[in-house]
Amino acid sequence: MNKKVIHKSFRRLLFGCCLLLTPLTVKAQELNCKVSINFSQVQGTNTQVFKTLETALTEFINDRKWTSAQYSISERISCSMNITVKQHSDDGTFKCELIVQSNRPVFDSNYNTTLFNFKDVNFNFTYLEFDPLELRDNQIDNNLTAVIAYYAYLIIGLDMDSMAPMGGTDVLHVAESIVNAAQTLGEPGWKAFEDTRNRHAIITDYLSEQMKPFRQMMYDYHRTGLDEMAQNADRGRAKITSALEELKKAKDNKPMSLLPQLFTEIKKDELVNVYSKGTQSEKEQVYNMLVDINPAQSNAWDKIKSSK
Repeated sequence: MNKKVIHKSFRRLLFGCCLLLTPLTVKAQELNCKVSINFSQVQGTNTQVFKTLETALTEFINDRKWTSAQYSISERISCSMNITVKQHSDDGTFKCELIVQSNRPVFDSNYNTTLFNFKDVNFNFTYLEFDPLELRDNQIDNNLTAVIAYYAYLIIGLDMDSMAPMGGTDVLHVAESIVNAAQTLGEPGWKAFEDTRNRHAIITDYLSEQMKPFRQMMYDYHRTGLDEMAQNADRGRAKITSALEELKKAKDNKPMSLLPQLFTEIKKDELVNVYSKGTQSEKEQVYNMLVDINPAQSNAWDKIKSSK
């Protein structure tokens, strides 16, 4: 056997040994996203394009490394993007609604709490079957990938904020940069003052100086509140009460912001459960704050006050 063959065999053996010795902790992408496309409202068209798009978006979101942060497979963020197609033309024009949701596990429990749940009613784009989905640095020229990337960074940033105070700042600024770059697309959802519930409004509010109490609340509520509940329910509930005081401060700082209203809509059932075991003084304190923050959900807040 000549030296080249021996050398090649040794390299193969060494490579095999390295694989066996490699730790089983595998680094993964950040998102574990379930994408679904509902096209039941569209008549007389080729349905295969919707299935192809669903697969392409699933791969685009889940196979991409969005940040430099290190995640294990078990740490991937559970989220979903549900697209309802309102109109579709043979030229590839889509008019859709998009519901985005992300969840976070609560420590030492089997419970997942919702961090974000939002309906984007202006998700319009052009896509022909098998079009490649690309996102190039410093270039936003496609509304489909721009919207998806915006929500991907928003989901990751919110999750980081729930784990460390202001932990998602860098990632959230990437979402902000997408909003700024998307101004040239001419599509709805990106413009300032166009709508108080659009993409621009959400990220602008979230990163504003006036809403810092909201971002601190995201950490206090989840990391020092909910995550503490399994170990000490009373202590965890007290932290959540303090976090809601930060939420009220954010609402007072910026009364027209969507974020306090959106947060309480997402958390209303959870809050009812959290305070079902609270003291009467806790219930009354929280009831008064929540009625002030989001009076439209007064039926839910009544359950907090009247629970025994």
